[in-house]
Amino acid sequence: MDKIAIHQKLLELLTEKKENLDFLIADVRSSNNDTKSSMGDKYETSREMLQQEVNHLLVQQNRVISQIETLQNTPTTTSHSVQKGSLVETNLGYFYIAIAWGKLTLGKQKIFVISEDSPIAKQMSGLKKESSFTVNTQKQRIKNIW
Repeated sequence: MDKIAIHQKLLELLTEKKENLDFLIADVRSSNNDTKSSMGDKYETSREMLQQEVNHLLVQQNRVISQIETLQNTPTTTSHSVQKGSLVETNLGYFYIAIAWGKLTLGKQKIFVISEDSPIAKQMSGLKKESSFTVNTQKQRIKNIW
């Protein structure tokens, strides 16, 4: 399993998401400016709705920027115990401890990208290869750590 490829794919996806949000924000702001110049005060409600949409997009953009920064600060070196930046293979699948993303498919492999604050990451934290842990009454065994 190539941890660097997973890390790079996540950075690509986050960067693409940020670029899409940048475009949407610019587009909504442009619509807001067009409304302002062509319709006057009569359409104040429409302008307010557009501003609320911009605010919503800015919140999403800040979340993505935060995820990018967290991922950039996630170590990609191999360790012998589970920690932030570890790629862990258990009997139930692969887990990359970096950011809260969810399922990522790379080639034919499915990897669950999880935050170090997630319950499963907390259960695995500090464990070594062949260790077992339980999450939601489901026992898992660590087969490998990268």
